[in-house]
Amino acid sequence: MSSTGSTDGTGRHGTADRDVRRARHWARVALLMVVGAALVVTLGAGSGGWLVLVGGLVGLAVAGAGLWWALTHRRLGRLLGAVVAVGAPVGVIVMYAASGLWPVAVGGLSLWAAALASARSALRKLRRPRAMRTRRTPRPRRPVLIMNPRSGGGKVERHDLVTRAETLGCRVILIDPDAPTDPGLEATRALAAGADCLGVAGGDGTQAQVAAVAAAHGVPFLVVPAGTRNHFAMDLGLDRADPVRSLDALTDGVELRVDLGDVDGRPFVNTVSFGAYAEIVQSPEYRDAKTATALEHLPDLLAGEAGATLDVRVDDTVLHDPQAVLVSNNPYARADPLGGGRRPRLDSGTLGVIGIRVEGAARAAELALRGERAGSITSVTSRRVDVAADQDRIPVAVDGEALVLPTPVVCTLRPGVLRVRVPRRRPGATYAPPSVDWRHIVDLAFNRPWRDPDGEDPQDAGVIAPSENRPARRTTTVERRAPAPSSKEAGDA
Repeated sequence: MSSTGSTDGTGRHGTADRDVRRARHWARVALLMVVGAALVVTLGAGSGGWLVLVGGLVGLAVAGAGLWWALTHRRLGRLLGAVVAVGAPVGVIVMYAASGLWPVAVGGLSLWAAALASARSALRKLRRPRAMRTRRTPRPRRPVLIMNPRSGGGKVERHDLVTRAETLGCRVILIDPDAPTDPGLEATRALAAGADCLGVAGGDGTQAQVAAVAAAHGVPFLVVPAGTRNHFAMDLGLDRADPVRSLDALTDGVELRVDLGDVDGRPFVNTVSFGAYAEIVQSPEYRDAKTATALEHLPDLLAGEAGATLDVRVDDTVLHDPQAVLVSNNPYARADPLGGGRRPRLDSGTLGVIGIRVEGAARAAELALRGERAGSITSVTSRRVDVAADQDRIPVAVDGEALVLPTPVVCTLRPGVLRVRVPRRRPGATYAPPSVDWRHIVDLAFNRPWRDPDGEDPQDAGVIAPSENRPARRTTTVERRAPAPSSKEAGDA
């Protein structure tokens, strides 16, 4: 039998082999672009080629250090840091222009960008996102939709969601923004009155509360992205720009089985944050002046002069005194400590954990150069996260909501407990590009056995066929321990 033929009558392995060949092709293109960038810099600039490369790297590192200085100081120190952060890249550009090297720099950067794009194309062929499984279910007969009229700056009224939902046979419950209302309690009452589907038109915090009730009673849950960010809706593949389209799930919908996070008995659909961000959102001024409030608190928080000292345990990985920790309902595609990335799946059964600790301007410069691969970033996955602290209670941000919880705080996951009803026709989640590890690109280009850097076996995903000559699957464990304690800490111990 040909290695590219189908082994199960579906053509799965044939498609997988084609993907492997295309991935190797793109990996070779990526390496050619890297060589091309090096040649352009070396030959185009002559003896000044090193100036292009070193100048760009130094400028980026100095900009990162300047940004760190701006975030950790106030008044004059912040101004000087901002000047350095902006002035460093400008200075590099001026240097290129004055020396006549700007065409070389532009050519080298263009080829490097092409190399990165080709490398990501190679990895995308092997790590093709698999859509979450959907299943057809009967249309709900007595759906109930809980709406927050102030969420998202008034999206409920702006899109006339009440009228549109009621036209489709949905009972609407409007939350009174001026009165204390428990969305979970409203959902429980709706079930007692005979509802067979619960939905929310509001932010992620409100969605999480109602989702917990839906999961507990095994009824479908409907998401209408009427909040400000709606990260949960984004990763479900819904149209955040037009929340009306989500109502199509009532008449032409399918169901997804997704995971639901739990932090000390409280549900979350997106993230739980500890450290600097959780401390900042406790401030009453944060909602109306986010940037100003963050800049006011960050110097003390990043320097360790304010806030709790955290100890985070994720299986065998221990993070001591991280400045920020993000625990997510399913891992993000990239280790973004701000949580601005994408989750390729919501049904993997694992939590994603991203911790950050930047100790000084030098580490900030490394972070600017290496991104998520810097030593300041820890990225792991687990089914349980334990957060201890030197205080009895610590600030925690759960899906953006500011809470204070007793320590230790435990985060877990309830796999597949939530039945989410979504429209059969929806935009879908955009592709989240994987991180580029050039060692794996080289392996691909030279036909070496390839292993997914995150430990997932591409053969199990139906991407690499058995005809590929690869070693047996091996689980990869990522572990990064905190730096050794300082002399002061050692003395205290």
